[in-house]
Amino acid sequence: MIEDRKGKFVVAIDLGGTNLRVAAVTFDGQILRRASTPTRAAEGVASVINRMVRKAFEVIGADHLKQAAGLVVAAPGPTDPWTGTIINPPNLPGWVNVPLKKELEARLGLSTFVANDANAAALGEYHFGAGRGTRHMIYVTVSTGIGGGIIVDGKLLLGKNGGAGEVGHMTIDMDGPRCACGNVGCLEAMASGTAIARQASERLRAGVKSSILDEVGGDLSLVTGMVVVQEAEKGDRLATEIITTAATAVGVGMVNLVNLFDPEVIAIGGGISNAGPLLFDPVRQIVNERAMGIAKEGLRIVPTVLGDDVGLLGAVPVAIAALNGG
Repeated sequence: MIEDRKGKFVVAIDLGGTNLRVAAVTFDGQILRRASTPTRAAEGVASVINRMVRKAFEVIGADHLKQAAGLVVAAPGPTDPWTGTIINPPNLPGWVNVPLKKELEARLGLSTFVANDANAAALGEYHFGAGRGTRHMIYVTVSTGIGGGIIVDGKLLLGKNGGAGEVGHMTIDMDGPRCACGNVGCLEAMASGTAIARQASERLRAGVKSSILDEVGGDLSLVTGMVVVQEAEKGDRLATEIITTAATAVGVGMVNLVNLFDPEVIAIGGGISNAGPLLFDPVRQIVNERAMGIAKEGLRIVPTVLGDDVGLLGAVPVAIAALNGG
């Protein structure tokens, strides 16, 4: 039987393009029980929703669902947080205008809320991680893509369509590479794991020598952002150059965010953040050099602390706000 000392918990589902995670989480951020499974999005919408329902029953048990305060799905954007509709996320093929809230409420009988995964992560870090004790925080994830969430005076900034906080799609270079969103010079097109892998592959095809090629056994299809990070940490010249270029772009993006929102903390997570000082040192230096003086005063740029649990823990403040009519 799953229960906490308050008698209530939140069912949290982190719906990723690769993995599906489900947990029962208390209001103070304790994960009582969890389960995970590959998403297998290529099998279609109905198959993934069936898998979500099965995992929810596995974690909570059919007899104890009534103890849950609600269910929150952290899902790839774009989403409509008011109707709980998944609009058309690029890493969930076929998920076009899927009424996920309606489907799960019918199957599980729980009040269900859908949040953009980056927004849920921002709330998780704000309440339980790197943003604790602040009122103004920005969360940024630098991974396969680049996303983010913005907390202003303790509240998540949503915008009129729920699409605020798309930090990966601010323009960094007006003549930069084409982004998957259709724009050019987006931060995501210049500094995401996908962009880093593309840049490395292009340079290797051009004949530049690098240990990256040895690491992937000569197969350029195996080059990823994380492989480039690993080789940069070993001192490979090409890998270091590419990561430094990406970190510079991230730094410019953070200058824009600092000047716009005047945060106390910028928390950076995602796989590429594992580059550590190779990422954070250039970012902090550029912000220190370029951000407006009053905005950078007292600013902290730090790694996130919640790891893979960030979306699950972010479900708690999403549920509380929704249940309170926020």
